[in-house]
Amino acid sequence: MLGQDLEQNIGDLWTAYEQGATVEDVEPPQLDTLDAFLTALENGDVRAAEKVDGEWQANEWVKQGILLNFAFRKTHSREYGGVKYHDVLPLRDTGDLGERGTRNTPDGTTIRRGAYLGEDCIMMSPSFVNIGAHVGDGTLIDSCDTVGSCAQIGENVKLGANTLIGGVLEPVESAPVIVEDDVSLGAGCRVTSGFVVGEGSVVGENTLLTPRIPVYDLVEDEVIYGELPPERRAFQRFVDSSVGENDLIPGGAYKPAVVATDVEEETLEATEREDALRD
Repeated sequence: MLGQDLEQNIGDLWTAYEQGATVEDVEPPQLDTLDAFLTALENGDVRAAEKVDGEWQANEWVKQGILLNFAFRKTHSREYGGVKYHDVLPLRDTGDLGERGTRNTPDGTTIRRGAYLGEDCIMMSPSFVNIGAHVGDGTLIDSCDTVGSCAQIGENVKLGANTLIGGVLEPVESAPVIVEDDVSLGAGCRVTSGFVVGEGSVVGENTLLTPRIPVYDLVEDEVIYGELPPERRAFQRFVDSSVGENDLIPGGAYKPAVVATDVEEETLEATEREDALRD
């Protein structure tokens, strides 16, 4: 049950939900639809967002399907790795990962149902990938990383330790966080609220990327919001804030900003050396 049939069935369930249907009204065939939907996500057959004519767009029906899996399921007591927990969904079966050359280290790598991991990925523990996330081939998810719901992570991406990729489930028309191919995020980075990190960019550690923080792009000599263009080297800086004019704040005040320049050859060589260490 893929493609248009699955989309139609999810649409019918969403209509029923909007008309007041609850978990008590769900029949076994409808739960089968929700199970098939989660499997399609895990196989990479459907995605929460895709690039159309150069722009990332949310697939609203996919995000609706994810929300329905919470609305139309009951919370159950479950167990994983000797730890008991309560959730509406079990964790993802990882039996297929080895066939793809993907590895997840023990004691703390957690993948929720409905998440996709491509070939030759690495998940270090502890780390967490949420429902609807799509992680491309060859990507590293390092220790203490979180990949939020519906986040789209490209191929050959490096997420440094303690990196947070935010999730965007609602509203369903909003595109989630996007990290395109060949991006390197330094340790402690935060990417939230549908921000798009352009292909081939290298981001310094502890950088916060969110649509509310300006990106000073020195390549095009402009200030932009909500995206980091491709092939940039970006890092956190602080700029003067108008709040600093208040007499209560001695010495001025500053607000966060991101500075983006061309990716330098030395930066690319450093990331290549990291690749060699992983092989």
